[in-house]
Amino acid sequence: MTLVGEAASGKEAVTLITHERPDLALLDLQMPELDGIGVVRMLKKSEMPLIAFVTAYDEYAVRAFEVNAVDYLLKPVEKKRLRETLNRVQDRVEHAEIVAEQVARVGVAIDAYESASKAPYLERIPVRRRDEVVIVPVNQIASIVAEGELLHLMTLKNEKHTITYRLKDLESRLDPERFIRLGRGTLANIDVIAKVNVMPGGTHLAVLTNGQKLQISRLQSRVLRERFLRL
Repeated sequence: MTLVGEAASGKEAVTLITHERPDLALLDLQMPELDGIGVVRMLKKSEMPLIAFVTAYDEYAVRAFEVNAVDYLLKPVEKKRLRETLNRVQDRVEHAEIVAEQVARVGVAIDAYESASKAPYLERIPVRRRDEVVIVPVNQIASIVAEGELLHLMTLKNEKHTITYRLKDLESRLDPERFIRLGRGTLANIDVIAKVNVMPGGTHLAVLTNGQKLQISRLQSRVLRERFLRL
């Protein structure tokens, strides 16, 4: 076995693997800039070596096998355990068809793993108010409007709740089939948009079932027309 290089970060690992084309890459599951799975994501199939993940946490072992890594090693790595991994890799390298199959499976497995492990969309949003926390069901939210670092949640009953959160971050945790962006700082519940008024300049005004009126940007007006205003 020959060590062809070491990388201090995921980004360096991608460059090193692409340049050196090793038979095996030992990747830490937690690295700066890009983790081990992120490195695999960045590699082309033609550049993909066999992968063995290294981790300090035993619970990550399951994750390693879920993406069909050839093996995983727990820190601190023992020489005997490392030799077992290298022997396994050597056996596979001698059978090129097994290596090709392994490389193909890693990519497919990562897709499946990330799809299955994606956090579910929010169903409730906790709103802190001094000595209490109000639980607001997401399906009762009519709109979300950003104001600086604050987000104002308006319910179907016109109850207003305010939280400190970034709109972009909250949007990523909401079901896109339920909420649509109306403008740079506005989201609306699709099911409570009662009508859309055409305004001068190619923009629109959304009128919600709770009586709320929200301006729709020119860009989002086009998106809205394509998705909802045509049969």
